[in-house]
Amino acid sequence: MYKDRLSDLPECIILHILSFLSTKLAVQTCVLSTRWKHLWKRIPSLKLDSYEFRTLKMFSVFMSKILSLRDTSIALHAFDLSRRRNIEPRLLNKFLKCVSSHSTHLQRLGISLCGDIALILSRVSSCRALTSLKLSLRSKWSGPKEILFPKSLNLPLLTSLDLTNFAFCGDEDGCADPFLEFTKLNSLVICDCNVIDAHVFTISSETLVNLSMHNNSSLYAIIKLYVPSLCTFNYTGSDHILEISGSGLSSVKKVNIKSRRFSASMEDVLVLFSWLLNFANVESLTVTSTVLQILSLVPDLFDVKLRSLHNLKSLKVKLIQIEEGSLLELIEDAMLKKAAAKSPEEVAKLREAFETWLEPPAIPDGIVDFLRQNSPSTEVNIKTKYPSAFNLKQIEESIKGAKINNYRSRFVTQSTTDAAPASAAEPAAAASPNIHLCLGEKVMDSEEFSFCLLYE
Repeated sequence: MYKDRLSDLPECIILHILSFLSTKLAVQTCVLSTRWKHLWKRIPSLKLDSYEFRTLKMFSVFMSKILSLRDTSIALHAFDLSRRRNIEPRLLNKFLKCVSSHSTHLQRLGISLCGDIALILSRVSSCRALTSLKLSLRSKWSGPKEILFPKSLNLPLLTSLDLTNFAFCGDEDGCADPFLEFTKLNSLVICDCNVIDAHVFTISSETLVNLSMHNNSSLYAIIKLYVPSLCTFNYTGSDHILEISGSGLSSVKKVNIKSRRFSASMEDVLVLFSWLLNFANVESLTVTSTVLQILSLVPDLFDVKLRSLHNLKSLKVKLIQIEEGSLLELIEDAMLKKAAAKSPEEVAKLREAFETWLEPPAIPDGIVDFLRQNSPSTEVNIKTKYPSAFNLKQIEESIKGAKINNYRSRFVTQSTTDAAPASAAEPAAAASPNIHLCLGEKVMDSEEFSFCLLYE
């Protein structure tokens, strides 16, 4: 006979388990036992995401009820709010009032919405106990508007900071160093950010271990890193490659560089090559195939004796198809120059092949051996979601000892695994299962049941 061991757990354990769920799922879960009926009111964390609801009105009603009915005597340690489009001023004030009332013990705060920026940042500044902060803000006013990162954000205990859509102001010398005051910072993520009145963007931190920079195409500045404890560097870009220099980069052990649409120039080629020299002691290097294609454009590359990557143990390459743009033009020009060194006939054949949609090799010949010249035992792992788009046999033969893994997107359901994706650039959209609860004669979906429970 089945024994309900879950209900026998202490309430504190059940609350801890529920705190890992979104607030919507936590409310739904509490229907499983009459004992849990009001348990969601005492969960020490809130995770509210409008994308979990069919309409913004439903989300607004749900959020308003959650904030009204929650047991205010229970300390709130974490609050994540994600709201697409503008948030109603009344609802924003209710949210910020909740944040302020728990400011002395709120440790993790995530805000992604469009609203009154100044009001939001002023309330965030009062949360002195924060250890983790994630901000993705947009102005409620129409049209583009710079969101300046406040210099007065005094959060002495902060260890994790994730920023999206911010601008950093430079000082009188044209330098921006916005994170100097965060003396305990361990992890930093910068996404879609730029600088104003600065030609140098500095990141100074004695404690920073993980740094991620994603899609900062407007960040036209030299990046200087003074991060002696840095271990992991993640970079995603689609346009120009940021020039990175500084001290302490030799401490980095893991580097991930992803790119889909580099609009590369020869300046970008040399900047990317300088990264290999700066991150000299990397043990794990993960790149997209476009990164290798850019590196292959370094003049006389294979005559260069690499002064780094002596400790490289793992090289992972994700194959992606190159798209039209300046990178493709640079690669074709380089291939034509090599053909011209052989004969005019080779040039003519190659031009004709380009006209019939010949694509450059996903992994240029010799580039992998170049990267592991100082560590020949490096394990090479090549992955692709779209094996039919590449000549995998040619790649495997050109790279001795490489392992090629064909894997499917985790977003593809079992019934559609044999269907070809519509685009190599876009994985199939995630399909959220439609949960139904049968109560008597009426079948209610999960959203309807949440509201029934909250209004009860």
